[in-house]
Amino acid sequence: MSRDPVTLDPWQALRAHTPARVALGRSGVSVPTQELLRFGAAHAMARDAVHLPLDVATLGAQLEADGWPTLCVHSAAPDRATYLLRPDLGRRLSDASAEVLAQHTPPGGCDLLLVVGDGLSSLAVTRHAAPLLAALRRLAPTEWRIGTVVMAEQARVALGDPIGEQLGARLVAVLIGERPGLSSPDSLGVYLTHAPRRGRTDAERNCLSNIRPEGLGYEAAAHKLVWLCSQALQRGLTGIGLKDESGALPPPGQGPTLGR
Repeated sequence: MSRDPVTLDPWQALRAHTPARVALGRSGVSVPTQELLRFGAAHAMARDAVHLPLDVATLGAQLEADGWPTLCVHSAAPDRATYLLRPDLGRRLSDASAEVLAQHTPPGGCDLLLVVGDGLSSLAVTRHAAPLLAALRRLAPTEWRIGTVVMAEQARVALGDPIGEQLGARLVAVLIGERPGLSSPDSLGVYLTHAPRRGRTDAERNCLSNIRPEGLGYEAAAHKLVWLCSQALQRGLTGIGLKDESGALPPPGQGPTLGR
C-alpha cells in the first residue's frame, strides 16, 4: 500500500472557520495538487467576474418587476478594455447619458438616489443588488423621496457624483461590484455621498463592503445604510466625519427619521 504523499498541516482545524487559504498542507516542498487546482479555479472565477458583462436588460426587468423605476446610463469608457485601462473615464458620464439625465431631472430632486454600477464584478451586482434594494425598501422611512434607480455600465464609484448632481439628489448611494478576491468574486459595495457633485473625494464617502450572504447580509447592510442616510441628512455630511454607530437592528417602528 502506498503512503499518502500529502503532509497535513497541524492547524488544519482552522479551515472550518474561514474560506481563506490557510493550513493547506504540503506535498514534498510544494502545495498539494488539490489545493493548486482550487486556487486556479478561484482565480478563474475572479477573472470571469471582472470581464463578464452586466446583463442590464435582465436586471432592469427584475428591478422594474420589484417596483423600482429604472434608467440606464453609460460612463465615458466605451468598452471593458478601456474601462480597465482608464479608470478616469469610468468616473465620467458619456455625453449621450448626460443628455438622457438632463431630460429626466425631477423637479425638486430627491432625498436618496440609488445608482447600480457594474464596477469590477458584475456577478456581485447580478446576485445582490435586487435583494439589497428590497431590504432597503422595507427599512427606509416612507417620507424619504427615493429617485429612479440609475443603472450604470462601465462604472466607477465616482460616477455617482455627476449623476446625483444632475438629478438633484441630497444623497447618492452607489451599489457597485467590488474588486474580486480569490474567495469572494461576488462582493457588493455601497458608497454613500452627501450632496454629490463633480470633484468629491473618497474621504467624503461612507462605504459598506462585502455585502453578500457569506459576508454582510442584506438586512444588516440595509439597516446600516438607512442609519447612515438618516445621519447624513441630519448632519449634512458623509465621509470621515460620519462614523457607523448604527449598532443593533432597531425595534419595528423605531427606524431613523428624515433630517432637513
